[in-house]
Amino acid sequence: VTEWQQTYTYDSGIHSGVNTQVPSVSSKCHGDEDEVYGKQYTIKKTTTSYCQGGSQSQSQAQAADMEAQLAMTRAQRVRAAMYPETVEDRSLLLSTQLEGQQTNVQRLAEPSQMLKSAIVHLINYQDDAELATRAIPELTKLLNDEDPVVVSKAAMIVNQLSKKEASRRALMQWQQVVAAVVRTMQSTSDLDTARCTTSILHNLSHHREGLLSIFKSGGIPALVRMLSSPVESVLFYAITTLHNLLLYQEGAKMAVRLADGLQKMVPLLNKNNPKFLAITTDCLQLLAYGNQESKLIILANGGPQALVQIMRSYNYEKLLWTTSRVLKVLSVCPSNKPAIVEAGGMQALGKHLTSSSPRLVQNCLWTLRNLSDVATKQEGLDGVLKILVNQLSSDDVNVLTCATGTLSNLTCNNSKNKTLVTQSNGVEALIHTILRAGDKEDITEPAVCALRHLTSRHPEAEMAQ
Repeated sequence: VTEWQQTYTYDSGIHSGVNTQVPSVSSKCHGDEDEVYGKQYTIKKTTTSYCQGGSQSQSQAQAADMEAQLAMTRAQRVRAAMYPETVEDRSLLLSTQLEGQQTNVQRLAEPSQMLKSAIVHLINYQDDAELATRAIPELTKLLNDEDPVVVSKAAMIVNQLSKKEASRRALMQWQQVVAAVVRTMQSTSDLDTARCTTSILHNLSHHREGLLSIFKSGGIPALVRMLSSPVESVLFYAITTLHNLLLYQEGAKMAVRLADGLQKMVPLLNKNNPKFLAITTDCLQLLAYGNQESKLIILANGGPQALVQIMRSYNYEKLLWTTSRVLKVLSVCPSNKPAIVEAGGMQALGKHLTSSSPRLVQNCLWTLRNLSDVATKQEGLDGVLKILVNQLSSDDVNVLTCATGTLSNLTCNNSKNKTLVTQSNGVEALIHTILRAGDKEDITEPAVCALRHLTSRHPEAEMAQ
């Protein structure tokens, strides 16, 4: 103890509060370590770049650098790990880190860093909400200003606010500002203002509260009007917002129909952006499903021809799937059926029967089945008929129902189709299908009907028999 008191003269900082200081590297290099630490005490060195065997070969620069690093106290290292932004020169930080491993200080600092990050996010969120709440009343007035420049600037600011979650939620709570945005969108002739206002509604439409605010503010007629805009971004924002409304807002479908939304949407099928077309076709499906008037409006505006053209021209799976859904809905409408067939719908749908997308194949099969009773005189269906015969080997009830039903209709009073199916081993395939179907009348009835057609009134009838 006496020896310790005599030799260990460095203040630990416990009593005095002074940060622990490490002895000078250079003094340790030139002196006897035993004189500093005492004969009974040794130190385990964690670095090997200084004083090994009392070597005098290190340069002054290396020694000075190491001394600066060791001068960094434990308290400073902890502070640097927990609050790295307070360290001006991180090059002076002594690292005891082994490669691929964290130091104890680094591990201990992780929770404090996570807590600090969470607090910063919370403060920013609160700041955004408070800023928006204070600014919204004034912005509402500016949106209603007579000066278009003022209105444009206000729309830009509201658009920025709508991009952050906290301020976006504040906007949704103020019906007046949403109504002002809708009025501005309807009345403006400035393209930038139109882009900003449609962007605002698009951002709000990702929340149910936002959808309700848009709906209550008369946003649907205004958005339908924007479908005539020459600006691509405005079109995208408008159709996407309408799509969200149709999906999630009660009463939106009727509002879109009353605003002549279908008349504006069908011409958009001539655009060439696959993702835009996918959203547009899904809107048409949502509006046409279960509504005969909507189906007739789509027909009157050239919808069947445009939809068939999409099926013929694109390979983007989502677009093909959404388009096939619209055609499936239209294929049960007596007025639309012949229009789809005359536009080449049977051939276009047949192209995708070998697709790797089960949902696309399923839609195409059902649509072909629905159309097949008015397509008995269609030419160019050889490929479709062969694929349908091959589909009879499927174990899927829906596939078999569609394949047998379509074959039954297409072989009715069509000698060429009868011969082709017979030559493609259609008779054997139909018999095996009947045997496997058991009591499933949706499969057995059209299959027996198709066999009846194949065994009469065509050159291969005897072979079929």
